[in-house]
Amino acid sequence: MSSDAVAKITEKPEISIRPATEADLDLILWFIHQLAIFEKAPDQVTATPDLLRQNLFGPHPYAHVLLVHAKTADKMEPAGFALYFHNFSTWLGRPGLYLEDLFVCPEYRNMGVGKLLLSRLAGIAREKGCGRMEWTVLDWNQPAIDFYEGVGARLLKEWIICRVDGKSLQEFIRM
Repeated sequence: MSSDAVAKITEKPEISIRPATEADLDLILWFIHQLAIFEKAPDQVTATPDLLRQNLFGPHPYAHVLLVHAKTADKMEPAGFALYFHNFSTWLGRPGLYLEDLFVCPEYRNMGVGKLLLSRLAGIAREKGCGRMEWTVLDWNQPAIDFYEGVGARLLKEWIICRVDGKSLQEFIRM
């Protein structure tokens, strides 16, 4: 779980994917920080274990997390995570699965870990009767864009994300 040095894994490891539990809060937060570092925005993470506990494992969970572990030598090591939630399509009249975050540790990239995570998420979407699965990708992350297109995702370039947060959100309330 160290981001300081990336060891080169030469063999495809045995992979395990499971839903996160409350006992995994520190690992989830670690993955969130690793993703923020990769996305060049580590100072923007304000999530805490208490906030994650309340919003992922409280009485009304807002999102779900899948954790990926890879067997190296004789132990299972954290290899990645996906955080998702359900939204709704008025046009389809069905729920959707929105992938908020997907992160694979650098030493496990190009080994099929991302494909396995997306496949598991697609299975969850099918089980829940979702009409689609969606996510965003940063426009500078060409390896991810190539990967997503390679697994059959369509890039919807005509859509622009709108966001109101922080002080703007408070001002929005007073409109």
